[in-house]
Amino acid sequence: MNKDIARVRLSKCIQEAERALDDALLRQSALLTTMVSARREADVGPYVGHESLLKLVRSQQSLLAAGGDMARVHGGLLQIQFEETGLDDCPPNEPMGVDNLKQTA
Repeated sequence: MNKDIARVRLSKCIQEAERALDDALLRQSALLTTMVSARREADVGPYVGHESLLKLVRSQQSLLAAGGDMARVHGGLLQIQFEETGLDDCPPNEPMGVDNLKQTA
């Protein structure tokens, strides 16, 4: 595989991975809302399901940490791209650039 093909494939994969993390976070947020709403609407005690809510929030924190790690992977791939091709920007349709990565690192 040549460098241009690798660049496009990697760009697509990183975008999909970043989007998957966001999707998971959105789905977990919807679950959290539904859990709290169900507890309220069922008119049960305020601590019913509390342990499950705590575990879900910990899971959300893990996803946020994974998102930070993914940003560092993205930055690392951009650095490799620059070293190998001299290009310092993301391929078309890629929202992240080198300047943005320096701010998150």
